[in-house]
Amino acid sequence: MSFVNVAPQLVSTAAADAARIGSAINTANTAAAAATTQVLAAAHDEVSTAIAALFASHGQHYQAISAQVAAYQQRFVLALSQASSTYAVAEAASATPLQNVLDAINAPVQSLTGRPLIGDGANGIDGTGQAGGNGGWLWGNGGNGGSGAPGQAGGAGGAAGLIGNGGAGGAGGAVSLARAGTAGGAGGGPVGGIGGTGGVGGAGGAAGAVTHASFNDPHGVAVNPGGNVYVTNQGSNTVSVIDPATNTVTGSITVGITPLGVAVNPGGNVYVTNFNSGTVSVIDPTTNTVTGSPITVGASPLGVAVNPVTGEVYVTNFAGDTVSVTS
Repeated sequence: MSFVNVAPQLVSTAAADAARIGSAINTANTAAAAATTQVLAAAHDEVSTAIAALFASHGQHYQAISAQVAAYQQRFVLALSQASSTYAVAEAASATPLQNVLDAINAPVQSLTGRPLIGDGANGIDGTGQAGGNGGWLWGNGGNGGSGAPGQAGGAGGAAGLIGNGGAGGAGGAVSLARAGTAGGAGGGPVGGIGGTGGVGGAGGAAGAVTHASFNDPHGVAVNPGGNVYVTNQGSNTVSVIDPATNTVTGSITVGITPLGVAVNPGGNVYVTNFNSGTVSVIDPTTNTVTGSPITVGASPLGVAVNPVTGEVYVTNFAGDTVSVTS
């Protein structure tokens, strides 16, 4: 019997990559069209005219074929995007009844021991130094410790179950996002969680004024009038906020699926295109949170720009061959 394993998030990332490749090729073809389809004769004799016509004909044929290939590539990207959503829905539907059974098994064990029989421990909250939760007694990985506030040690990683890996200790000091697996540094970091029989212990977390910024497949970047830098992470469906004074990440904002484009209006509001959600998220720069419901636009929104005079927002919809205008 054959089995196929599909990771929807990887399919989604592949669709975004394919979209960028197609966009780059289309731009190159457009730039070359005028010079290759309308070739001027080197002289006024018949031979020069015939040679120019021949090369122009080849250029026109190439552009015609390129248009067909571009249309096929767009259909391919759309198919990938739709497949990602379909697999994600199927995965969720299949997991629900199994999760109900697992909850029924874990509930009495959790009540008696404070720890489930099967399942991973929760990660500690960043910026609090909270320890990661322990994994299930039988099977489960320990949760990663949360990073500490400035001057505070990060939380210890949670212990694993009989089978599993211990969680990594959280970073301490002035780091804004924990970097799992970093060795303990000056000032003393927390310990990693204890590994299970079939796993390994988690690495200790760093301490001190670490300034490493973590991203996940970053794509778009924009700067608001106040100076903060916003970076879209298509691999984690988030937007990282960078403080330009220290060049460290000060926040991570969850948006839609596969955020790519980002732009800022004169008032500082940040607009993010969510490629696989067909929406645009709006971020309030004063709170760095998403305001209201996402704005529905066309299929596979990619690029975004703001008119500085009117404040209107223009969004290119890759799979829909349209441009949406909103505000």
